[in-house]
This record gives sequence, structure tokens and C-alpha cells, in this order.
Amino acid sequence: MLRPVEHAEFVVRTSEEIVRFAGLVANADLNAPVPSCPEWDLGKLTRHCGSVHRRVAHIITTRSLDRVASRDVELALPAQRTGLPAWLAAGASPLRAALAADPETRVWTWAPGGTVAWWARRMLHETTVHRADAQLGVGIEPEVDPSVATDGIEEFLTNLPAFALDNIKGLGAGDSLHFHATDEPGEWTIQLTGAGFTWAADHGKATVALRGRLTDLLLLCYGRRRPHDRDRFEVFGDLAVAERWFAATQL
Repeated sequence: MLRPVEHAEFVVRTSEEIVRFAGLVANADLNAPVPSCPEWDLGKLTRHCGSVHRRVAHIITTRSLDRVASRDVELALPAQRTGLPAWLAAGASPLRAALAADPETRVWTWAPGGTVAWWARRMLHETTVHRADAQLGVGIEPEVDPSVATDGIEEFLTNLPAFALDNIKGLGAGDSLHFHATDEPGEWTIQLTGAGFTWAADHGKATVALRGRLTDLLLLCYGRRRPHDRDRFEVFGDLAVAERWFAATQL
């Protein structure tokens, strides 16, 4: 079993991922498309991620218990698009300082949690997946630390009801999915109930099973991979169940 990620590690790793992301795009063509985010180029991806970091830092430092709109946060965007990589990197220190607060501090979150700890976990996975997007944009195969990828899959499943439950309710009750990592420990079983779903980090028989590298399973959850990609995943059972699940969970 992989070691779980602790709060302080979420904070440090988030900062490191921001710096890594900024380094990837520092000398890249910011107009280059991002294959995993078809509506964005590298510049838009960089601006999005840096804006999220500043908004979250604002929520925490002001101890806001209400949703804060992006327009209410001072982003201090650079005058030129070429300044976006340095601007992204500059957001690492303020976000790290904010996330280093008492993890039980109450703040607004968009899914159940309502603490700084929730945001520390969310910011690591938000930044890691977008760093992977940037790597795909510059032609690099993404790799994610196994403990981070494992926690990222479980965080995704934990938060999923907050943004996709209505879509999932329309899926077939009684169907199930199983994800199995082939390069690291990691298995997850999802059971559709009609009213939603349950999940557990365990081995089990399912309507459809997908086996692949842990990083690819994380990116699959986030819609950066596709279940029918036979170069990356072995599929056992009814692929249509997996296709419906991923269509319902990508918003």
C-alpha cells in the first residue's frame, strides 16, 4: 500500500508543481494548442491555473465562508502574454503561505469539506493535472508520483457528487466499474446505484474493468485519456459502461 499524502506534503508539493509547470511553459510557444484541453492553448492554460491559485489564496487569507468570484480577486496579470510563465511561478509563494494555515481553519469550498485542508489537497491535484496538460502541449509524456496519483483518483471520486451527481443518476443501476493499476498498487471499484454511486479502494468483479498505468488511470478520471485507448488500457467486460461513466463525469 502506498503511503498517504499528509497536509504539509500537499502544501509543499503544490508549490513544487507550480514551479515545474512554469518551467515547462517558460520557453514554449504559448499559442501552442493543448490536446487534452481542446479549447485552450498553453497561454490560456497558464492563465487559468495562475488565476485559480490566486483566488484560492484570497479565499484562505480572508477566511471567506462565501464563494468568491474571480472578478473580485486582484490577479495582477502581466501586461504581455509572454509574462504569464513568470506570473504563474510568482503565485507559488503566496499560495503556499495561505495553505500552510491551520488545516482545520473553516473556509468556503465548492464540495463538502469546508477547510484549508480540503483546498491543500485540491490545489495539488488541480495543479498536477494541469501540469500534465502542459506536458502534453509541449509533447512530453506525463508522469505523476504514485502516491499523488493514488490520492488524486480518490479525491476525484470523493468530490464527484458535488458536480456530476445528476448526470450519474441517469446511468444504469447495478452496473459497476473496476480500475486496476498495473505498475503500482492501486485498485478501485465503483458501483452504480441509481441514486448515484459508491466506491471503494479494493479489488472486485465489475461490469467493466480497465487496467493501465497509475498515471494513465488518473488522467483517465480527468478526461485526459479515453477508455477505448487500447494502447494504454486493457478492457474487460462492457466498454459501453465505461464510456457512459466518463461522459457523465466530465463537465
